[in-house]
Amino acid sequence: MSDINKSGTFAAIDFETADRGADSACSLAIIRANRHQILDSKYWLIRPPRRQFEFSHIHGLTWADVQDQPTFAELWPQLQMQLKDIDFIAAHNASFDRRVLLSCCQAAQITPPVWNFQCTVKIARQVWSIYPTKLPNVCTALNIPLQHHNALSDAEACAQIIIAAENSPQKET
Repeated sequence: MSDINKSGTFAAIDFETADRGADSACSLAIIRANRHQILDSKYWLIRPPRRQFEFSHIHGLTWADVQDQPTFAELWPQLQMQLKDIDFIAAHNASFDRRVLLSCCQAAQITPPVWNFQCTVKIARQVWSIYPTKLPNVCTALNIPLQHHNALSDAEACAQIIIAAENSPQKET
């Protein structure tokens, strides 16, 4: 995995969304880490643009939990600080989190920096041949604690997957 990590700092992220709209982030965690350890953890509740919550049964969050929280646009300065000077962003099923991040930026009329995304689903398959590769499966295989669909726990798990991959003997692919 040494080709992933240049200066050594990355961010692992996880979003939870309120509804099927990619702009409906209701929680976010960002973990800053390097190839050896987690450096910093941040978690935010976010007030999405709509009151409707379709996925409360998955993550446990409701409008009542977020109605007094900042919007994505209001949080952006803090998020930028967490994502500053990183080599890449890691996420499990990175296309989902990338889409949510970019959709929230677009809805807030924010031009995001260009980030390199690394998917821990692909890394788990390439490095350890783990199948199936849902986050609970990968965490079980690697003995990583997980409270699935809690953004902080999911992001920490992604960071641990990257750290494990960085320190794993490479498999032939």
